[in-house]
Amino acid sequence: MTDLFGSAKKKPAAAPSAPKANSYTASDIEVLEGLEPVRRRPGMYIGGTDENAMHHLINEILDNSMDEAVAGHATRIDISLKADSTVVISDNGRGIPVEAHPKYPKKSALEVILTVLHSGGKFSDKAYQTSGGLHGVGISVVNALSDLLVVEVARDNVLYRQTYSRGAPTTKLETIGAVKGRRGTTVSFHPDPQIFGESLHFSPKRIHDLARSKAYLYRGVEIAWSCDPSLVPENANFEGNKVFKFPNGLLDYLSQAMEGESTLVADAFYAQGELADKMGKVECAITWLAEGEGFCRSYCNTIPTPQGGTHETGLRTMLVRGLKGYGEMIGNKKASIITADDVLGGAAIMLSLFIREPQFQGQTKDKLASAEATRLVDNAIKDYFDHWLTSDPNRSSSLLTALIEKAEDRQRRRDDKDMMRKTATRKLRLPGKLSDCARNNSEGTELFIVEGDSAGGSAKQGRNRETQAILPLRGKILNVVSATREKIRDNQEIQDLILAMGCGIGSSFALKNLRYERIVIMTDADVDGAHIASLLMTFFYTQMPEMVAKGHLYLAQPPLYRLTSGNVSVYAMNDQHKDELMKTTFKGKSKVEVSRFKGLGEMPAKQLKETTMAPESRTLIRVTLRDAQEAAEMMIGTPMNNPALDDLVEKLMGKNAEARFDFIQQNATFVDNIDV
Repeated sequence: MTDLFGSAKKKPAAAPSAPKANSYTASDIEVLEGLEPVRRRPGMYIGGTDENAMHHLINEILDNSMDEAVAGHATRIDISLKADSTVVISDNGRGIPVEAHPKYPKKSALEVILTVLHSGGKFSDKAYQTSGGLHGVGISVVNALSDLLVVEVARDNVLYRQTYSRGAPTTKLETIGAVKGRRGTTVSFHPDPQIFGESLHFSPKRIHDLARSKAYLYRGVEIAWSCDPSLVPENANFEGNKVFKFPNGLLDYLSQAMEGESTLVADAFYAQGELADKMGKVECAITWLAEGEGFCRSYCNTIPTPQGGTHETGLRTMLVRGLKGYGEMIGNKKASIITADDVLGGAAIMLSLFIREPQFQGQTKDKLASAEATRLVDNAIKDYFDHWLTSDPNRSSSLLTALIEKAEDRQRRRDDKDMMRKTATRKLRLPGKLSDCARNNSEGTELFIVEGDSAGGSAKQGRNRETQAILPLRGKILNVVSATREKIRDNQEIQDLILAMGCGIGSSFALKNLRYERIVIMTDADVDGAHIASLLMTFFYTQMPEMVAKGHLYLAQPPLYRLTSGNVSVYAMNDQHKDELMKTTFKGKSKVEVSRFKGLGEMPAKQLKETTMAPESRTLIRVTLRDAQEAAEMMIGTPMNNPALDDLVEKLMGKNAEARFDFIQQNATFVDNIDV
């Protein structure tokens, strides 16, 4: 072929052939039958193939025996661990039925239960009112994941036996012979190394503790535990042979857990109540640790629920509401701040619920999900708890006080953390009323805390913009001595002050973060000004004592009067100073004009600068009052039993404003550093 220009035209190359699609037909669809799904995906049924999952096999068999005991058909359970990790669990219950199953006439009911998923006698309440097994997969899963399982059933004075391997029967159901006085089911199994590996072995200590906890949960059962002597180390903290029976149930369990611990209450709270509508029953035992973290061990139908669930929610709701109600009844208003974290943080709780058809999250049943359990537990126990609180007022008041202190400490830590977060971004979030200075470092800088916007306006005009910042406060700040943490946190003036200084308060205080070298309280030279100054000093003493101790807090000394005669003009700090000037500087003057400043806001900016702000002509008093540091510690919350300190606080914070004014004026005589 040639194109229009006569050149040869190449034949286009053939397009590459599409790759052949992978075949995917109906024959690729697998159908897993019998117990094969369990062996292919064991994690779906027991949570994995690790040590925890392997121990879960014991729970599945033991729970069946416990269901027989709770139903009133068994009084004894035996658990034995052999040297080769074979576990034998037997009970003296009714025994698994061995007659032919109606749906599978060629199989016994025993074989159906062991080889067919979702088979069992717990899907209705005909055989069991409450039970831990719900899905009919427990013992069949154990069978599927064991390389050897032997089950013996004693019913009607006859003993039957059948052997299985990896889910399949290796023998038919055999009639061993007549037995007298024996009944119940015995299951012996060995976990399959193909599933769990050759290195995994059962922990005798773990099985020992499991057997003991089950005995605590149902006081009517006796559990005998034993293991091969070779499995018990020399210094083991458990016994190789032990019979567990606890007539006091969970109360015995709690007493054992609290051995050697100091508690806030002498006697624990214990209750056992019936659920509404005959749904079951609940039992709990609770105490509070004097120190350390508490714990909650909860169970449903003897199944451990380590992740909690709705039954724990009901108990938590009941405890918090009961304690708050008791606080309200005795007039303790602070009880309202208690939360569930305060109540449960140091609580040692044992909780056991028996309920019909519980709903769990997953086959391993780590968390109870039955919605009605919250209401049922709450209603069943609340009257018992209210009676326990009112039966011993001294005990209950002491517990309530401890929980309130914990709540206040929690709020304090939260507030300090919040303040640290705020101070970390202080340059971006300085208070809107703050007129900051231009200097970036704190050396030589001053923050003047002034009384109101009017005084703030005069101070801004008279300041040195390079080194002097102005923060006007509106009126009198909060009296922090008698205020709660919430009030301090919610007070806008105090928060503006903390944010402007940038160093935090309380436990989050850091002197290195103080944004100014001097903090100067500059209020009017009258009684109200002295009151505001005392409130501010009290705030610094209680919240930033280190700042005061290091000499960063000052009092400005604005004049109260201006005396003028001819070309002579001087300022008087107070009435006494004015009288002294009249007798000295203006002695013999017939006409002296006396001007009284109503406030710093009415003082011209030039005069304010000259008399109070300019370093070369002002007088500042460094605040180092006697016993100030000790007073600050007392005001934080420690009882004040020092008469001298009581007198100091009364003068600073009492109702007598004149006494405060006199106190500040009098203490100006013993300052140890004056900045002139």
